[in-house]
Amino acid sequence: MYPRIVADLNKLKENLDFLNDLCHGQGIETAIVTKVFCADPIIVSLIDSSGADMIADSRTQNLSGMKTTKPRLLLRIGMQSETDSIVSCSEISMQSELETVLKLNDSAKKLGKIHRVILMIDMGDLREGIFKTDHDAIIKTAKAIDDADCLEMYGIGVNLTCYGGILPDEDNLGGLVAIKNRLERELGVSIPVVSGGNSSTMGMLMNRSVPAGINHLRLGESFVLGNDTAVGKPVKGLNTDCFVLEAEIVELKTKPSKPIGKSGPNAFGEYLEYPDRGLMKRAVLAIGRQDVSVDGLTPVDVGVEIIGASSDHLIVNLTEANKEYRVGDVLRFIPDYGALLHLYTSKYVDKTYIDLK
Repeated sequence: MYPRIVADLNKLKENLDFLNDLCHGQGIETAIVTKVFCADPIIVSLIDSSGADMIADSRTQNLSGMKTTKPRLLLRIGMQSETDSIVSCSEISMQSELETVLKLNDSAKKLGKIHRVILMIDMGDLREGIFKTDHDAIIKTAKAIDDADCLEMYGIGVNLTCYGGILPDEDNLGGLVAIKNRLERELGVSIPVVSGGNSSTMGMLMNRSVPAGINHLRLGESFVLGNDTAVGKPVKGLNTDCFVLEAEIVELKTKPSKPIGKSGPNAFGEYLEYPDRGLMKRAVLAIGRQDVSVDGLTPVDVGVEIIGASSDHLIVNLTEANKEYRVGDVLRFIPDYGALLHLYTSKYVDKTYIDLK
């Protein structure tokens, strides 16, 4: 059934094994991130049987339905309205707000559980976390976690590149380790985990230059797409085509390349201009912007050109295609991270697999 996203479990396993070996060889634990494929149970099972240390996701809904023997880490800092769910569906969560931490302790006490907390520190990317220079707030929140009956001060963490585009380096990651050391001295506690970010650390991992003391990473895009997100390029040794979108041609006709008539906004309120490139062999595919971020698709056939999309239709130029296509044929595309996220979130896209050999 089309459209569909095809996940190659063999290539995903190769990526998993590569990342786990690379990190473990440098004393770093791996939290494999499942949010981009909505914690698909078949892929989660693959992670569960791997050497990964834990599984991470940003949504409690994904974590709650997860069948795994590994610890589950909630990536998105918690909402006060969901602290019961956080404790129920995850063993570890990332937090930055004192009031939320106190409510989390109440929920853990009510549910009879001990919940581990990674306190997030903002080292300059300006997404979540207590800002690095606000030492009083860092100490106060860490102490509240340590003093709580049903919480464990499990670690500190940082997010980089996702919002401000700030790259990991010796200064910000080394600074995170320094904050951890200061907390241990001032609070008299042992903090086992320093979570140094995400797939933007791949370059440092490959160069073996991750600062000493960083012992935990959350890896998503490097796992699913084989990319170093700091530079937006593939990592040597990782597969970049673990996921392939397949969409069916529902119309194939030769038409002008420039729309005819007085123009206004399209269905998305956009005013677009199209150059006149003469007659064009145009195919319409049964997938659209409701299902996928079109800008994040790369055709497998290099002669295929994506020229536009509406809610339900993807329009491509086949004039320079490497083969003769017909109505009913299937075109294949490699999605980027954003496109993959949309494809798995859409209930209109079938999910299928290439089984392990």
